[in-house]
Amino acid sequence: MYAIKRELKLNKKEISRMRGMAGFKRIVYNFGLELLKASWDVLGVKMGDSKRIDLIKKIFTSMTMQKPENSWMKDYPSTIYQSAFMDLKNAISRWRKGLSGFPKKKSKKKGDSFTVYKTAGVYPEKGKPALPFSNRVTISAGKHIKLPGLKTYRLKERIKFICSSQTFTVSRAADRWFVSFVLDAEKIPQIIHPVHRAGVDLGVKCLATVSDGTKYEMPITTQKAKTKLGKLQWRNRNKVLGNKKLKVAASKKARKYYVDLSRQHRRISNIRRDTIQKITTDLSRRIYNIRIEDLNVSGMIANHKLAEAVSNNCFYEIRRQLVYKQTHYGTKVELVDRWYPSSKTCSCCGNVQEMKLDDRIFDCKKCGHFQDRDENASINLENAPPDKIRLA
Repeated sequence: MYAIKRELKLNKKEISRMRGMAGFKRIVYNFGLELLKASWDVLGVKMGDSKRIDLIKKIFTSMTMQKPENSWMKDYPSTIYQSAFMDLKNAISRWRKGLSGFPKKKSKKKGDSFTVYKTAGVYPEKGKPALPFSNRVTISAGKHIKLPGLKTYRLKERIKFICSSQTFTVSRAADRWFVSFVLDAEKIPQIIHPVHRAGVDLGVKCLATVSDGTKYEMPITTQKAKTKLGKLQWRNRNKVLGNKKLKVAASKKARKYYVDLSRQHRRISNIRRDTIQKITTDLSRRIYNIRIEDLNVSGMIANHKLAEAVSNNCFYEIRRQLVYKQTHYGTKVELVDRWYPSSKTCSCCGNVQEMKLDDRIFDCKKCGHFQDRDENASINLENAPPDKIRLA
């Protein structure tokens, strides 16, 4: 699958409607979650989560939406609330499987998003199957996009080719709105890689060290942006965005500050995302067999001395991107056991010795081998024994 994401160019009226649709999705999701939790307390009813959510959806359609005070809900496409229940089903399913925590209620502060899709097929005659691709929206090349159930919107960056998709997700980051959709296309994997196998050691001082001598650093602009964020928060530490309980409206300066704050958070996120995408793409293009350590990221974050550095370097995100890019670039990613002492082992003689976290140079007490700690660890990851390796 191939995904495309473009920024929308909206006016004030369009932004207001986007916020309304995102709010509609948020209300439906929270309504479904609350009723689902309440239904678990009812004794004597044996039913799966999926069937419970389907019944809640029927209640919402036939009762909640029909109330006079909820007449505004009919102004928005029905696929918005349908996709909200689908998201709730997916969230509960992931929680049941242990892949994520229990779903939390949607909040306006965490960003806005909603999904629309084309449902109605075009039937040539009654009783005959729908025409091919009748449930898809054709997207023309250019700076305009037609969303199903909505109007045509302008884009800031053009789409370079004609394509089609069924589902479209609109999301907000700070004060910018984006639309993303998936194409039924596959990337042709790369056949030739200059390096057959290499170990990649992820660290705090250096983001990634490769056994062939290549090093990747997190750009200095990240720290500069974080410093600017800290100053912005300190100068406005007493600013409050109104109070709903006391019916105190937010001031214009408070609204402006929170927009600036979200912009700065978005900038830091964009720098990290751009850096990690470039690193993982470069590794996938150069190396066929990539070996990384199976790090206990949650345990490392629990250490307050390492938490900020580990979170800033996005260890798990690097691993995730390397894994999903296997099919794009024809690579093979392997995980080395987390208990394998790659940092404590000499890459020349195999001697294992104790190493402190602040020791940046590996000095072998047996053979006298002298090397940078991360370079030594990356070589050990490359040459790790077969019983310590598994496919990612």
